[in-house]
Amino acid sequence: MQSIIALICGLIFGCGLILSGMTNPANVLGFLDVVGAWKPALLFVLGGAVCVAFVAVRLQKLMKRPLFAESFQTPPRKTVDARLVIGSCIFGLGWGLVGLCPGPVIASLALGSWQVWVFLAAMLAGMSFYRLFQPSKC
Repeated sequence: MQSIIALICGLIFGCGLILSGMTNPANVLGFLDVVGAWKPALLFVLGGAVCVAFVAVRLQKLMKRPLFAESFQTPPRKTVDARLVIGSCIFGLGWGLVGLCPGPVIASLALGSWQVWVFLAAMLAGMSFYRLFQPSKC
């Protein structure tokens, strides 16, 4: 049952990414170009995501356990450290350079663009590289 729920949630998320334009690197890069031809449309996407997350966190606090799992999966660490800041900076640089990040790339696979496959290959290589040198911290 958990796998079916996860699949449904993933499909809804992917459709949302496609409908919002997050799978189009030009839209993302236009949003990030605040000193040039800024496209503020993705501000509504981000605002919607914050609203959904806000409600979900509030509901989680009221529940003893999730509907389809034994316990909530929350990050064990609550501190901001150098690894988190450096990883966030690398993620932001990559997103700003090419206008893609992992969620939209997975949703974009259905579109068949070769650029998406190149990004996916580079992303998987980066993940493998990280695991090779930080196996105990994963």
